[in-house]
Amino acid sequence: MATTNISSGAPSAAPPPRLKPGVRRTPGARRIRNKELPTFSRMIAAMLDSGIPLVQSLAALEEQTQSRSFRAVIGSLRVRIEGGEEFSSALREFPDIFDELYVSMMRAGEAGGLMAEVAGRIARYLETSLRLKRKVRAAMAYPIAVLSLAFLVTTSMLLWLVPVFRDIYAEFDAELPFLTRMLVGVSDAIQNHAIFVFGGLFLLGYGFHRFRKTPGGAYAWDRFKLRVPIVGEIVAKIALSRFASTLAQLIRSGVPILEALNIVAFATGNRVYERIILGARATVESGELLSTELAKHREFSRILIQMLFAGERTGKMDDMLQRVADFYEDEVDATLSGLTSVIEPLMMVILGLVIGTIVVGMFLPIFKLSEVIKF
Repeated sequence: MATTNISSGAPSAAPPPRLKPGVRRTPGARRIRNKELPTFSRMIAAMLDSGIPLVQSLAALEEQTQSRSFRAVIGSLRVRIEGGEEFSSALREFPDIFDELYVSMMRAGEAGGLMAEVAGRIARYLETSLRLKRKVRAAMAYPIAVLSLAFLVTTSMLLWLVPVFRDIYAEFDAELPFLTRMLVGVSDAIQNHAIFVFGGLFLLGYGFHRFRKTPGGAYAWDRFKLRVPIVGEIVAKIALSRFASTLAQLIRSGVPILEALNIVAFATGNRVYERIILGARATVESGELLSTELAKHREFSRILIQMLFAGERTGKMDDMLQRVADFYEDEVDATLSGLTSVIEPLMMVILGLVIGTIVVGMFLPIFKLSEVIKF
């Protein structure tokens, strides 16, 4: 599974790496991570498993890669390896494509002589993450589209339809119904103060965006998402799935547990879980069991804690975590499917209520002609 928000998550593909200032950025890095990297990893695994040397494998992939930007990256990797540099070290030159998880797993594979196997694990991990990310996006696309349509239709009616009725009713020497007066007032406010209304909305959105970019704001937003009904449940399951899947892959590849926890913390895609995991890492370093520390936080489910504890006791932590990851991936899939079936009629009701309220408000005086028009 991957790193995202349902903000996808995932596994949905892991969230974009947090780059340090001044680090070189690769053009089209997001598309490469989502489209090219899983296939690249799968092909590297297949060719290495077939006995083809790494340099020749990279040369072949460089020729067949469609993306000009990624082709340049592969070419740079090939040149560095030909110069004697290790593959994992060369990967570090492109952190916006190969994150710490990718590099650490590949470095462990190099150390254990299992590069082909590790590359295959990375490919499966990325594919699973991307698949879940697409499911989350598909589930969110419909409500976003309907709400956007409702906003556009409502704004258009307030700007053009309501003024027409306002001018007609202005000739009547009678008080209009409350709903009609309210709609006329909103329409007048938008028309007469449009720059302030839309400017205020823009500044509000921009301010919220900037707030989310701050450490405190990002943490507060991630905590808020966990508390939203239904959405919070999905966000939590995605984060737990990413945690379990990522940690399982790292342990299975031979990455030390302390290093693995550093990587996993950022791979969850949620800063609440990130803070908890980094805190747990300190206790693990002092000799405590990871399951014991995580059990203190209600964000981690009992089933995950129990499976993690069993894995620590039996030495099969990677297997236990992978089972948990599979369980939560299925849970997220089922929840999204059920949510989609509920959201579709709900969105239609909301759209109908919004437009219907405006239409009723405009035609209500006509239904009361005897009260509105004085003969």
